[in-house]
Amino acid sequence: MRTRFTELVGITHPVVQGGMAWIADAGLAAAVSEAGGLGLIGSAHLDPEQLRAEIRKARELTGKPIGVNIMMAAGNAAEKVAVVCQERVAVVTTGAGSAEEFVPELRRSGVLAVPVVASVASARRAEAAGADAIIAEGSEAGGHIGELTTMALVPQVVDAVKVPVLAAGGIADGRGLAAALCLGASGVQMGTRFLVADECSVHESYKERVLKASDVDTVVTGASVGHRVRSLRNMFTREFARMEREGRPPEEVMEFGMGRLARAVREGDVVWGSVMAGQVAGMVRRRVSASHIVNEVVSEAETILRAVGGDR
Repeated sequence: MRTRFTELVGITHPVVQGGMAWIADAGLAAAVSEAGGLGLIGSAHLDPEQLRAEIRKARELTGKPIGVNIMMAAGNAAEKVAVVCQERVAVVTTGAGSAEEFVPELRRSGVLAVPVVASVASARRAEAAGADAIIAEGSEAGGHIGELTTMALVPQVVDAVKVPVLAAGGIADGRGLAAALCLGASGVQMGTRFLVADECSVHESYKERVLKASDVDTVVTGASVGHRVRSLRNMFTREFARMEREGRPPEEVMEFGMGRLARAVREGDVVWGSVMAGQVAGMVRRRVSASHIVNEVVSEAETILRAVGGDR
């Protein structure tokens, strides 16, 4: 399935695995890339040298292109950019802030810059700064999110920029990939679907919670403090929401949420940890390999597009 994005990156399938903090490590990223998609290493929880080690570990597992996600809000973003440039990864996706100042450095090193955006204005700024492609992420996604839905956001971003656009948020199977392509996107980014991949190192309790989720099990918290996060409902989200309703000071609310994702991912605390997942968690029902996920999504999308006369 060739698209503008697969041609740009040199991959076989237009499927990108989200660079989830604490979750997307070298093993998962390499497995997705080896299957023909693009695997990303999440760097938010890593220091620069830990990131370098993960990149090198991924390279031992696959010779295919790999990428890294860098959260711009992190205090060491500049050092991580230096590492990915030195290691010459294929792609860097960015979020939680503007990556404009780093785009020239990335491009000089031959690293493709692909920001994650939640609005048309952000997409236009990213393109003007030299972004090679853009990920338009809707509010259905897990983790930190904007307000526009994927169905509304993607076609508007596609119309607003000339670079390839990937759709993210609310995509877990071939129907989602086919829909994204019909909206004008050149591929998709998926996170929640890969949470239960065999190669994903997230705690077993986290995986079980995702597998048992229903369509209405996610909730968004953090709007009152400017950090909207989608995760699965539990005691932590209830208490967080209560603190917001009571108008607790933002710093108190933020402090309460610190470290909760790691608590869920590493310790398996799905009661008081932050079990980040998208609205498609209710569609995730099987444990399979990353390769199976990539190939199944692409095969299903190809079948659908042929059936509707949209094979491309």
